[in-house]
Amino acid sequence: MKIEFLSGKYKIRDWQRDDAESVARYANNRKIWINLRDIFPHPYTIANAEAFLSIVMEDDPKTVFAITNEVEAIGSIGLVLGKDVHRFTTELGYWLAEPFWGKGIMTEAVKGITEYAFRSFGLKRVYAEPYTTNLASARVLEKAGFKYEGLLRASAFKNGRLVDQLLYARVKV
Repeated sequence: MKIEFLSGKYKIRDWQRDDAESVARYANNRKIWINLRDIFPHPYTIANAEAFLSIVMEDDPKTVFAITNEVEAIGSIGLVLGKDVHRFTTELGYWLAEPFWGKGIMTEAVKGITEYAFRSFGLKRVYAEPYTTNLASARVLEKAGFKYEGLLRASAFKNGRLVDQLLYARVKV
């Protein structure tokens, strides 16, 4: 898959083996880790990056992609496809390297991957659950057309404490 945005300067594409170095460099950031699930390790090593790439590159269908600039991978965006009664729903997750925050990159990436999800998988709902401490992510979702649906109280355990999450979704009926 390839989705270009922001005048072609940034794109969403399939992961490649040679992305490991940039992933390890940018993902090894506590500010990123604190906003993600515990499956995302901290510290984040080159071995973590290589293990991640070996998994996502074998996925079929492809649901996890690199966010890149003209030089390297600078983040990740992906879908967790629902099953059974949730088969028309997917959860969205993403992260972006800190030097690229505040430039509108993630908003465009979320728009692109959401349209891809609706078109490619016949989905009716894409949702995300950022922690209440991650208001920047909530703003990205709002700017990408997601609607706030509610507060999930004490819904996750992160960094040694219970945290609340926000529920955002885009629905295509």
